[in-house]
Amino acid sequence: MKLLITRPMTAEVAARARREFDVEIRESTLPLSPEEKQRALTEFDVVVPTLGDLFSAEVFAAVPKIRCRLLANFGVGYNHIDVQAALAAGVQVSNTPGAVTDATADVAMTLILMTARRAGEGERLVRAGAWEGWHPTQMLGTHVTGKTVGIVGMGRIGQAIARRCHFGFGMDVAYVARSEKSLAFPAVRAGDLESLAAQVDFLVVAVPGGPETQHLINTPVLTAMQPSAILINIARGEVVDEAALIAALEGDGIAGAGLDVYEFEPRVPARLVGLENVTLLPHLGTATEEVRSSMGHIALGNVAAFVAGQNLPNPVN
Repeated sequence: MKLLITRPMTAEVAARARREFDVEIRESTLPLSPEEKQRALTEFDVVVPTLGDLFSAEVFAAVPKIRCRLLANFGVGYNHIDVQAALAAGVQVSNTPGAVTDATADVAMTLILMTARRAGEGERLVRAGAWEGWHPTQMLGTHVTGKTVGIVGMGRIGQAIARRCHFGFGMDVAYVARSEKSLAFPAVRAGDLESLAAQVDFLVVAVPGGPETQHLINTPVLTAMQPSAILINIARGEVVDEAALIAALEGDGIAGAGLDVYEFEPRVPARLVGLENVTLLPHLGTATEEVRSSMGHIALGNVAAFVAGQNLPNPVN
């Protein structure tokens, strides 16, 4: 069984992969090229891809004889893989749920606090040597404690964010989800996304990517938000209509935004970069040593089960 890992891994994960498998670990941090994707499917039995490695229906159709039998995705999100096309081609798909929950929720809180308290703008001021000292009306921001947060998607990550907001900052929680949730804290389920957007101080996006959620946050939703409200996105970039968001920010439709993901990343529009009321992070949601190692071990656990002829611990259907 030959294994390809498409990006560098933590030292711990790389050591395990080399110890347990006949593995090639690609050194580049960029997504696979079309030629590399074809090689991955024809020369390896198992591939560990990740965000940006697009395995579309067209990619599978272009390879007449596929050797690969498992895409053990490194990441909980798998919208870069056409799962049905993979399964039709005889390729199983797995992912790494669970490991990312707390780290992603922590980054959501980072964005809430940084954007509300203008921390990025303040740091730029200090680094530029332009700070003239404290005064009573300097860089007044938005208070977070006691405000209302709206969670778009109350899955594992959404619940972890809501829990931090409620217990850590005394915030009221509202949400939209496909079903009513039984939670360990008070939360109100809104009737629809626009009504949720209209009633909250912070709107946090925590839904999976994919066709069903593309541009879920659009002009009507942004228009429904209060002018003092802040949008936070830690989900997938394409969930937010970036052009509509820029228009809302430039037109003072909303007070600010905190973004860890972008619609066409790694490209970030110059108009977005130029706005002071936006916090921009380079997709740091799961970027801790512990979490990335845990994700790697979960991915390798799926590989090990496949090699042993066992059921995948984390199959995607």
